[in-house]
Order: sequence, then C-alpha cells, then structure tokens
Amino acid sequence: MHDDSTDSFDVAVIGAGPAGCAAATVLADHGHKVALVERSPLPRYRVGESLIPHCWFPLNRLGLVEALDESSFIVPKYSVQFVSMDGAQTRPFYFTEHTDHPKGRTWQVVRSEFDQLLLSRSLEAGVSFYSETAATDLLRANNDPKSPVIGIRAKSGEKTFDLHAHVTVDASGRDLFSMQRNRWRVGDNSLRKLAIWKYFRGAKRDPGRDQGATTIAYLPQKGWIWFLPLSDDLTSVGVVAEPEYLLREGKDHAQIFDRETALQPWIAERIAQATPEEELHVTRDFSYRSRHCAEDGLVLAGDALAFLDPVFSSGVYLALDGGVRAGDAVHAALLADDTSATSFAQYGKESVQQLEAMRHLVHAFYDPKFHFGKLFKSYPEMRDQVTEVLIGNLGQDFSTLFAALREFAEIPEAPEGGTPCLRS
Repeated sequence: MHDDSTDSFDVAVIGAGPAGCAAATVLADHGHKVALVERSPLPRYRVGESLIPHCWFPLNRLGLVEALDESSFIVPKYSVQFVSMDGAQTRPFYFTEHTDHPKGRTWQVVRSEFDQLLLSRSLEAGVSFYSETAATDLLRANNDPKSPVIGIRAKSGEKTFDLHAHVTVDASGRDLFSMQRNRWRVGDNSLRKLAIWKYFRGAKRDPGRDQGATTIAYLPQKGWIWFLPLSDDLTSVGVVAEPEYLLREGKDHAQIFDRETALQPWIAERIAQATPEEELHVTRDFSYRSRHCAEDGLVLAGDALAFLDPVFSSGVYLALDGGVRAGDAVHAALLADDTSATSFAQYGKESVQQLEAMRHLVHAFYDPKFHFGKLFKSYPEMRDQVTEVLIGNLGQDFSTLFAALREFAEIPEAPEGGTPCLRS
C-alpha cells in the first residue's frame, strides 16, 4: 500500500554499485542533496574484479587511490599476459613500459570490499543512503508517461514511499531498471557468449610482480579463460565462448568448466593442486546498450546504460568513469536549470565513443582471422593506439585504428544507442 510520505532531493540515484556511488559522490561533493537507493543487502557478491589502468582517474577524482593502496583486499596488478592454446605464455605486457604515471600499477580487487569502499565515500560526502530499498517505478509529472521523470517510487519492507528529485540517475546495473521499462534495450547479437566461472584457493601464481597479472588463455574457436589472482589466496577462473561451442556435448555447466580448463595446459597446471570453491556462476548474452542515454529528468549510467564483453576487463572502468561524468553532467544541468534530455547529449556521445573504442577491439579479438601480430606488422604505429584502448584511455579519436582493424577483421556496425530520448 502506498505511503503518503515524500522526500525531496536534487538527485535520486538508483543502485549503489561503482557507477551509482561515483555519481552520488560527485554530486554531493558539488553540494547537491542526493538520495542513493540500493535494493540488495550489502556487502554483496559481484564479478568484475580486474581494474584497468585508467580506473586511477575516476578513483583519484573520488579521493580513493590512497585508501585503495592501503586496503587488504587488493592485489597489485602490473601487467596483462596472453597464453596460446598450447599453453605457451607471452611475455607480460607491463603498463609501466607504456607510462610512468601512477596508473601504471592498478589492482585486482574483491568487489564486495571495493564496492563498500565506494559506498563509504558516498556516505562521507553526505549522501542519504536508503539500504535494502527497491526502486519500483519512475515518477512522472501528472502520471503522464510522456512527462519528465520527477523521481522514483521506492519500497523498503512493507513501506512504499516517493523520492522526488529534479534528476534521477539510473545506475541499477544489469537490473536495467529504466531500460526495461522504456523498452530501450538493444542487444549486440554479434557478441553472444556464455561465461562460466568459479573460484579456487591455492592456485599456482607467477613470482614477483607477475603474481597479480591478468591472464587471458585461449581456447579453440576464439574462446578464452580468464585467470585473476585475488587477495586471500583466491583466484577467479572463468571460461567464455559462444554457447554453440561450450554446449556441444551437453548443458552441464560444471562438466563444461572442467572440460575446457583441462583443454588449456597453462590453466590446468595452475589449478591442478588448488581447492575449488563450491559455487559455480553462469551468465550469457551479456553485451547490450540502451537506445537512449537520457530523457527529461533521467540519466542512465554504468551497466544500466551499456555492457560489453568482459575480455579486456573494461566494465568497472566504464562504470566508474561513466558515473563521474554523469555526476558532472547532472551538476551542469542543475546549474543551468535545464534537466531536459538534450542537456545530456554530450554525455551520451562521450559514452558511446568510449564503448565503440573497446567494442572494435573486442570484435577483432573474436574474429578467427584476426591476429594482433599481423596488424602490427602492417601498421607498427597501431601498437600504441591498441595499448591506449586496452588501458582505458578511450576519450580520443581512434578512426585510423578502426580503419586498420577492418582490414583484418569483420567489425559489425554499432548497435543503435546512446542518444537522448526526445518525447513529444
């Protein structure tokens, strides 16, 4: 039953993940009154433990780099390495060989602890946190579906109440709160993948500074396995490939995981003496974007705006950076007293630009004809541009890289998405 109580805020944020906490903190630091709503009990499990170097910038903006360095739940990450199907390991790619900036050392994190650090920073900034509170609907002026969003309806236990806000930021993650209600989801059908992962204690690690490296180990037909060393001697190991390949002998996910990890000699050796955690995790068809980035009074951020295949670990960076940029865009809109969808056109354009840079490399990676060695042999100057994408420096013109990639790989046209929704 609806409760008549109503609270008013400058901004209401749905979801206390990286994007939501980043947006809420930025807006509170700007001096706005912010409500942050999270339906799940915290701390909670999330996959996505590997941070790419440019995460340093949004984390520095939030004032969290030092706190992260001092945390017990991180493993320093200095490099990424690749392993061929026969188990041959490449020389690690060390970020410090590309930059002498502090971003040259990044982190593997335990997401429950990392997300709690982000939330604590939001609370310190003065954000009003509604824990275990579910957003149930978007509020609109006069209950007219074409009217601007003026906040959210929320439910905590048996209590239902309204949070009025000049702007609502949807950072609901893969719940896709607004995307589903507005029917804005656009799937990337060319990136249909199945991922199966679990955790091991005592997996073999490389010595020295290589012990925190992210490893991408190849499987047949452009499948791959991730190997992410975490704190407390825990390692995340995940198998990713097209469903047709993984399900070729049946649908038992545990058997599929064991079969594929046994096929990869480097992975098999690393987990041979390790103790597996019992729970197996599965997800599929995970690449999508929203047709629109915003409508009047509403902005989407993080996974609520788009999600891309995890092969290059871009998810947390896109969420953190998107949350910071969304916060700044909302602040500018509030100052201008114009929270219409068009106020967020530049934010949407930048979001799509970043997504496209990473999407081109992801599609090249999965093309069976493509090899980075062939690209670099023909275009040695592309090595730096590829590196810029992989470390997350995505806010630049990569048109020459895109053209070069298309000579060696089939890159599908981009799904529609990212523009403001102009309701008549």
